[in-house]
Amino acid sequence: MGEHLVALERISQKRSRLAIFFTILVVISYATFIGLVAFDKVNVSKLVAPGLSLAIVLGIATIFVVWITTSLYICWANTYYDEAVGRIRKICIRRPLNDS
Repeated sequence: MGEHLVALERISQKRSRLAIFFTILVVISYATFIGLVAFDKVNVSKLVAPGLSLAIVLGIATIFVVWITTSLYICWANTYYDEAVGRIRKICIRRPLNDS
């Protein structure tokens, strides 16, 4: 296997690990919010401020977790991943694989 294929496999594995990590983080965030609303209604219905319950605050926090994880993934993909794939692509164009 060529060195550029090994590099492509490595960057692909990093992307997969990062995507799985962020997916798990988002699922845990949503599941925690839904679980609290479903099973601890008394505590999440308490008012934090007039007209603002803890459930609303937790819902907004859940949305922010999703926005932040999405933003982090996009930043990583646009800087590190795209650059690495671009370098590998240039190598492949200069030295294509032999079909033998």
